[in-house]
Amino acid sequence: MSTAQLNKYRQSPRKVRLIADMVRGKKVKEILPMLDNLGKRAVGPVKKLILSAVANATHNENLDKDKLVISEIRVDEGATLKRSRPRARGRAFPIRKRTSRIVVCLTEQGIKEKETATAVENVEKTAKDEKPDDAKSSDVAKPTDAEGSGVAKEDKDSVKDKTTK
Repeated sequence: MSTAQLNKYRQSPRKVRLIADMVRGKKVKEILPMLDNLGKRAVGPVKKLILSAVANATHNENLDKDKLVISEIRVDEGATLKRSRPRARGRAFPIRKRTSRIVVCLTEQGIKEKETATAVENVEKTAKDEKPDDAKSSDVAKPTDAEGSGVAKEDKDSVKDKTTK
């Protein structure tokens, strides 16, 4: 798995997540032409980041460029720049200029399927090996009166005495 990240991108994470949600889980060769036709400001940096992750995958890990899939893309909140705006009567109102931190992880398509298959096998194997707990709290007997109301007989008498006085 190869990664690339962009820190301190000066746009709010909420706006960048619109692009990230469209891209997540798709093949890189299908996504790049699609990003060219979108009219969002975040498309440029996200596309550049994906191309950087592709270059990292081909150079560092010798993965096939055509089989790469965006396995994870995460947009987190970065540092917020705080400014103030003058308002009436000498007051100042805060302005928060938000930044984003984008992380892209790429994997080969065949590797992703193998990882999920082995993960499913491991979960099934551990589920078979575990034994259920036989000792439960229901085995402990609770003291009750013969009527089954859950209150001891002595407690009922003391309650009646208090109410009649």
